[in-house]
Amino acid sequence: MTPVELSRTVLRAVRCAVDEGELRVAVPERVRVAPPGPGGCGDYATNVALQLARPAGRAAQHVAEVLRPRLLRDPGVGDVVITGPGFLNISLADAAPVALVREILRSGTSYGHGDALKGSTVRLRAVSEVRAVVHADVVARVLRSQGALVHLDDPAGVLIRPVPAPAAPAPLGPDAGRWALLYPASHDRPRIGDEHLVQRESNPLFRVRYAHARTRALLRNAGDLGFGPEPGPVGEAEARSLLRALVDHPRVLAAAAAQHAPDRLARHLVAVADALPPLLPAVLPLGEEKPSAAHRARLALADAAGTVLAGGLSLLGIDAPDHL
Repeated sequence: MTPVELSRTVLRAVRCAVDEGELRVAVPERVRVAPPGPGGCGDYATNVALQLARPAGRAAQHVAEVLRPRLLRDPGVGDVVITGPGFLNISLADAAPVALVREILRSGTSYGHGDALKGSTVRLRAVSEVRAVVHADVVARVLRSQGALVHLDDPAGVLIRPVPAPAAPAPLGPDAGRWALLYPASHDRPRIGDEHLVQRESNPLFRVRYAHARTRALLRNAGDLGFGPEPGPVGEAEARSLLRALVDHPRVLAAAAAQHAPDRLARHLVAVADALPPLLPAVLPLGEEKPSAAHRARLALADAAGTVLAGGLSLLGIDAPDHL
């Protein structure tokens, strides 16, 4: 279950409570779900009960208690815990990760693309500076991934004006050069140096591209052993952070589009890459071990992670090589 799907599930719970007369409120158009903050638990949390409390004339805790059993009716929801003044903390059901991996592999590198901005037109223009031009290009790509019609170099458009680069990134090459300009937030001055070229863990770009290349190598090695990816229960606690990062990808893309912030996507790709290594040692059979359903499921999850990394790098205009 993606954040968008979970948001719709929460909306259905609100609508059901209204239809059954337990809440007297106008059903909101959208509900925000996000990873739980301090004191929270589960996979996602929403403050919809707090938002509805005043118009409903009820305490937020009461609104949350009305919504909880309705959320639990959805097969994709495993548990709902109410914390604080009325936050709903939602744990996804065991079947949800399998559906997530299937959805990613079905969508390919377009996973996370949506129609939230369909019908909207966004006009952009960049100041005459290399970082601004690259930012405008990526902002346009991310906006289009959410369904927006984008006009670049429009004199009446929103001005893209990040802190300028201290030097031309050309010596770094096209991929490392773009990363150097995009990874820092637009209000931070980028560093244009050889640190973006070194092939070690201190380099975030290397970690992202290396993680992608490792998933492609696993697919090749599994093919040599006669098996392929097949979504299924993974079970390992090591996969939890990776699953959370993958399910969060659509939300990150939507936020990067809304805020014109390509650095949010770049940092998210690093989070996906950093969550992958704990899974990798158990993907392939060891010694005389035969490939099992668990190996195929772990391979499918690794494939999904590589797919998300490739799609995100593509939006940034950066190549995702299969060999590194």
